[in-house]
Amino acid sequence: MLRTEEVDQTLVDVIDSVLPQTQCKRCGYPDCRSYARAIVADAAPVNRCPPGGDAGARRLAQLARRAYLPLDPACGEERPRHVAVIDEAQCIGCTLCIRACPVDAIIGAAQLMHTVITELCSGCDLCVAPCPVDCITMAPARGADASWDGARADAARVRYMRRRARREQQVVRGAPARACDPLAAAAAPEIKRAAIAAAVERARARRRAP
Repeated sequence: MLRTEEVDQTLVDVIDSVLPQTQCKRCGYPDCRSYARAIVADAAPVNRCPPGGDAGARRLAQLARRAYLPLDPACGEERPRHVAVIDEAQCIGCTLCIRACPVDAIIGAAQLMHTVITELCSGCDLCVAPCPVDCITMAPARGADASWDGARADAARVRYMRRRARREQQVVRGAPARACDPLAAAAAPEIKRAAIAAAVERARARRRAP
C-alpha cells in the first residue's frame, strides 16, 4: 500500500503533466510544478493558469477532485498563443532577456544582437519587462508556432529543469550566472543554428537596404 506522501507525489506528477509548462508565474508560483504541488496540498485553487485556459481549469478540477472554477482574472486572461519578438535593430545585447527566459528560447551574447527561437518560446512574457530599451514585444504566434501541444510542453519542462540545475550548480560553485551557458547552447542545436543563420541574414538585409 502506498504511503500518503507517495500518493501525493504521484498526483503532483499527474497534475504537472497537464500544465502547459510555460513557467510564466502568472499563477503566483515560481514554476508549473510548484503550482501543481500547491494544488495537491489544497493550498491553491485550480483556476490560476491562463495559458492552460478554461479547458485546463476543468481538467485540473477533475484531477484534483475539486469543483470547477472559471479562470481567475487576477492571473490574466486566456488568449491565443503569443511569442516574444526582439527588434534586433534596437537590441543592445544586455543579456537581461536571456537571463529572464525560463526555457532557454533566446540566444545571443553580451553586446551582440539577440534573437528568439519561436519554436521554443513558451510565451511567458518574462523577458519583456527586464529589457531596458523596450525592444521586445509579444506577438501572436503564426503557422506551426501557433500550437503549443504536449510535446512542446514536455520539451519546455526539460529545458526549464536543465536551466534550473545549471543555476543551482553555479550557486554551489560560487560562480556568477552566465547568460550564454554552454549547456544552454547545446539545447536543440539544429534549431538554434537555423535561428542564428536567419538572424544574420536579417541583419545583412538591413545593411543592404538603402
